[in-house]
Amino acid sequence: MFRFGKRKARSKVGKLIDKHGYTQEEFVSASGISRNTISRVCSDPKYVPSAGVLKKIMKAVRSIDAGAKADDYFNL
Repeated sequence: MFRFGKRKARSKVGKLIDKHGYTQEEFVSASGISRNTISRVCSDPKYVPSAGVLKKIMKAVRSIDAGAKADDYFNL
């Protein structure tokens, strides 16, 4: 049976980890950031992390996309 309706919103980071088959739990491990924060990073396209969190997120993102820049994933 098909379910119709809106799909969950995904941020650019969320779309990246989905595209490469990673789970949020794997991203939690790779970044050292809490599960709640990663959930927000992946689901809220308007979320702008603090500088320290951004640094950790981008380190994990660059393990997937070596040329990634923070501006590619966040509205800074």
